Amino acid sequence: MRNTRRSLQAAVAVSAATVALAACSSQGGAQNEGGGAAAEGESYTIAMVTHEAPGDTFWDKIRAGAEAAAANHNITLNYSNNQDAGEQSTLLQNAIDQGVDGLATTLPTPDAVGPNVQKAVDAGIPTVAFNAGINDYRNYGVTMYFGSDEDLAGQTVGTKLAAESPGHTVCVIQEQGQVQLEARCAGVAKTQPDTEVLYVNGRDLPAVQQTIGAKLQEDPSIANVVALGADIALAAGQAKADSGSQANIATFDLNADVAQQIQDGGILFSVDQQPYVQGYMAVTSLWLNLTNGNDIGGGGPVLTGPSLVDESNIDTIVEYARNNTR
Repeated sequence: MRNTRRSLQAAVAVSAATVALAACSSQGGAQNEGGGAAAEGESYTIAMVTHEAPGDTFWDKIRAGAEAAAANHNITLNYSNNQDAGEQSTLLQNAIDQGVDGLATTLPTPDAVGPNVQKAVDAGIPTVAFNAGINDYRNYGVTMYFGSDEDLAGQTVGTKLAAESPGHTVCVIQEQGQVQLEARCAGVAKTQPDTEVLYVNGRDLPAVQQTIGAKLQEDPSIANVVALGADIALAAGQAKADSGSQANIATFDLNADVAQQIQDGGILFSVDQQPYVQGYMAVTSLWLNLTNGNDIGGGGPVLTGPSLVDESNIDTIVEYARNNTR
């Protein structure tokens, strides 16, 4: 664990050098004049394709980790994203057509995205999955996965709420049908059975706030609102304030504002999947595979979460959240 922590701390320092990278294409390069394996070795091009939605700050951490790894390992990183499943699938096809050396992708809608992932594998492109699709990546020939066990994460939330804030719980899903989000709320319900799902349009945060606020006004017995993303949690907090509700807010994922809210007592806790690590490991694992034939995880997922962030450890973590690495 100490070695891993040192490695990630080093990656944080490197990531500062990547700020000037282009928004949709990042050039990594280990500029070590003194030599070294990464600086002297062959340069590779790796495509990263995600379901990032515009304005979702969660993905800034994925990007930061991926760019740090690219800079460390002499990699050109081509990042692209679209929250629409069909468009994401097209981006995967583009990466295949470009003949990239490696591919890292999310699988939020496996039926739509998976066939092109299988195409990449069949074309001989080393491919890893991360963030979404933990139960599906093997179906498309992928052997490495980096992310959280979302069912376990959901159960972790439900268990903590049952102990600290028992009562009726609303779990807010911002993109209906995405497998990782549905799994989170299903997990919450396993250990906090008095849980209902509320679907909102995560692409319209004012509407999210209004929908949650209306729900809180309609049912003052609600004890907890569980958000599945940091931006949704902040909208829920404002809805709580506007409605006069006494419900507690808990969330998945973390950003600087949520970390501050946890420190100030406005949000009860977060279950973090450590997206910086997901981006960093997705790129690094491909580099290791390309340069040394390595496979990580023995065919099973490498878990980056759930990692619980609450009043007991927030004073340490808040600084990392501000630096965009946690």
